[in-house]
Amino acid sequence: MPGFYRYTDRTDRARADALDEADPLREFRLRFLPFPGPDADALIYLDGNSLGRPPISALDAVTELIAADWAAGVGSWGAGSRSGRPAWIELPTVVGDLLGATLLGADAGQVLISDSTTVNLYKLAAAALDARPDRRVIVTEAANFPTDRYVLEGLAAARGLRVEYVGSDISFRPDVALVCLSHVDYRSSAIADMAGITQAAHDAGALVLWDLCHSVGSVPIELDAAGVDLAVGCTYKYLDGGPGAPAFLYVARELQASLRQPIWGWFGQLDQFAMGPHYHPVPAIDRFATGTPNIVGITLVEAGVTLLAEAGVDRLRAKGVALTSYLVDLYDDWLAPLGFELASPRDPASRGSHVSLRHSSAYQMCRGLIERNVVPDYREPDLIRLGVSALTTSFVDVHEAMRRLRALTATGEYLDIETVRTRVV
Repeated sequence: MPGFYRYTDRTDRARADALDEADPLREFRLRFLPFPGPDADALIYLDGNSLGRPPISALDAVTELIAADWAAGVGSWGAGSRSGRPAWIELPTVVGDLLGATLLGADAGQVLISDSTTVNLYKLAAAALDARPDRRVIVTEAANFPTDRYVLEGLAAARGLRVEYVGSDISFRPDVALVCLSHVDYRSSAIADMAGITQAAHDAGALVLWDLCHSVGSVPIELDAAGVDLAVGCTYKYLDGGPGAPAFLYVARELQASLRQPIWGWFGQLDQFAMGPHYHPVPAIDRFATGTPNIVGITLVEAGVTLLAEAGVDRLRAKGVALTSYLVDLYDDWLAPLGFELASPRDPASRGSHVSLRHSSAYQMCRGLIERNVVPDYREPDLIRLGVSALTTSFVDVHEAMRRLRALTATGEYLDIETVRTRVV
């Protein structure tokens, strides 16, 4: 970005001001609801990799949904909205196609908004294992997100299979049925080689399932071009879909008719309203649906995806790289001398849109930052995660957050903070 290297003192606040002035996405900040309360102007939010901010358009869309469509009654399932939006029953695929085309590199008919990430991962992993009945091994990473590991371990226990955990050196044997990995590591922010790993798994005859939770909306993704079989992801982080928003799943078109998911719900049935005695799944992406879709949630997801699509994935990525690179510069100058360690890749091409810092007192420091109106998050045993969102995080936000963390550390004030954990750390 212009002005990035103009200042000889990288910690100069004027550098952050100049970067914000040159930011082509800066006006998007005005299209999100402000923080409530008397301290709103002082609050710095660096947890967009856990929960994104609410777009104003999301509030408008849900208000219209309730006041016009829901108020009109059950006919909105099939008639469409009074504003010309699709019928409710079509939203899971319509919004799925929007997400696929703008942020996933997926042609139409391959993405469905449905259920939660955990449920979608179970559905697709079970379907993949059924497609490789003579193979006995599931491969994932020991550091993969817990829900992924738990789902895979549960499937393995129920089927008499074995889960193998790999590190950075990934190779696959002929007995591997399924490889399940995260595109961006939730702890370190490291980006995996999606195309290379997918090809290696295919060479061994395995199917591949990617978790996109920490990459969708922040890192360019090309599912079709990479030859990906299956993918899942959440919508409440960088997609700004709101807490508990429905997740999405991707199934490559050539696999859809041959994979049968384990949860046979009526929204996946070929002739849904015939209410027939037996299950015959739709021969397309809808066969991976289950029960009645969350229309309010999908409407919120649509608002977030539409906003990110307007910004464009290339500009989102460029801003994310610039923000995390600026954060790493401030870490080098301010925090490394105070005992912090960088726990994310230094190369921005290998890093997603959050930066993790390691410190033995990370929990107390996270609590101290929250008390000082900075919202990061903490991951056991010693990581502070600082998540930036291209549309809502400014360079001044990053500068001020790092300045407050430096002051908290240098003064030793964090040592007086209680170490008792809350349920949500």
